[in-house]
Amino acid sequence: MSEHVELPDAEDTRALGRRLGAVLRAGDLVVLTGDLGAGKTTLTQGLGEGLGVRGPVTSPTFVIARVHPSTTGGPELVHVDAYRLADGAELDDLDLDASLEESVTVVEWGEGLAEVLTQDRLEVLLHRSGSEAAQDQSRRAVLRGHGPRWAGGVLEGEDR
Repeated sequence: MSEHVELPDAEDTRALGRRLGAVLRAGDLVVLTGDLGAGKTTLTQGLGEGLGVRGPVTSPTFVIARVHPSTTGGPELVHVDAYRLADGAELDDLDLDASLEESVTVVEWGEGLAEVLTQDRLEVLLHRSGSEAAQDQSRRAVLRGHGPRWAGGVLEGEDR
């Protein structure tokens, strides 16, 4: 089952992240997919706000992974950028499974790599529809839950 959300600008992308952050819990894996500039880090910033973690949440491109502790007693956010990882073995070297049950783990560019971490995962595909020159680019998010955790839907009970 897929859910589609229109995101007219970056603030709407961040707001979707906050909404998702409110339903995420320890042990959740979120795999973000989209072209460069599609809003993966912007969505993760909203997730961090929704989870109440210490920030700022920025792209971990050069450090590969960042951990953001909770300021509210909830799970920490483990934010991974898999763009420069060659294969699943390099992702395995990050030892994400050691903290997976206690954290919310977000993997940008994780499609084809992160699925092995758990059968329960939320995939978010971000599509940019505006031109690259546009300051506020319209986006569309496709949310796909996999496994028993997401069987009831992702944003159930909300007006979309």
